[in-house]
Amino acid sequence: MNVRFVLPIVLVWLSLSVSAQEPEPVDAIVVETAVADTVATVATVADTVTNLPTDTHFRPQQLILPGALMAIGAFGVENGWFVGLKNDVRDGFEDLRGDCRFRADDKLQYLPVIANVGLGLVGVRSRHSFRERIAATATAYVALGILTNVTKYTVKEKRPDSGKRNSFPSGHTATAFMGAELLREEYGNGWGAGAYAFATGIAFLRLYNDRHWLNDIIGGAGVGILSARIGYWLLPWERRLLGWEKKQSAVAIVPGYNAEYHAPMLSMALTW
Repeated sequence: MNVRFVLPIVLVWLSLSVSAQEPEPVDAIVVETAVADTVATVATVADTVTNLPTDTHFRPQQLILPGALMAIGAFGVENGWFVGLKNDVRDGFEDLRGDCRFRADDKLQYLPVIANVGLGLVGVRSRHSFRERIAATATAYVALGILTNVTKYTVKEKRPDSGKRNSFPSGHTATAFMGAELLREEYGNGWGAGAYAFATGIAFLRLYNDRHWLNDIIGGAGVGILSARIGYWLLPWERRLLGWEKKQSAVAIVPGYNAEYHAPMLSMALTW
């Protein structure tokens, strides 16, 4: 085929760059800066790891806060002084509530967990990639389910509003605080503070709606925080198991225009 007929129609320019190297310059008018940034962002936003600290190793001091909350909650199941306190708290909420209940906590408990997975997809800097956040969240949920249900059906504390013996700990509170701790670990203390305030609101609603005792929400908060930390403690093992520690390749293809041949072109950057 005659080259004179091919070149004016289209020229595909492939420039390979390894790792952080830039493609070799060409004598062409290339729409590269903005388009390249846009293409690269769209291609990698869901799986980009920032330079924020990513220490997920177990440290014994991380057990202090959740362990203390769970111990206080368990102490309040049968202790006479604490039983009197939680009855007083219940009476106070009954006066506050009257006949008005607010059931939104059944749905709102999941909001911090959803935010943990989704914020990184809308440009908020995260410590881990999208798939790692999914893995950590799923592992935390499994841990929460085991800890919550085993405790509920071992302790068998009666609920304040019914005869069901599955009150301690509060599963709704545990879910909200798990999400709050995941957010704090993933996006930093600023986001974490807001998430913890939100989780505290969920705990408040469990008392307001007469679904739990005071010690239930305290223990539930401890279970949630511990579950989130278990999710991150096991993440390095999951990376190795799933082969995520291997370097990933990425390709960015950028459209452009070659002035010499008056033809469109493609510039490809390959990183591995």
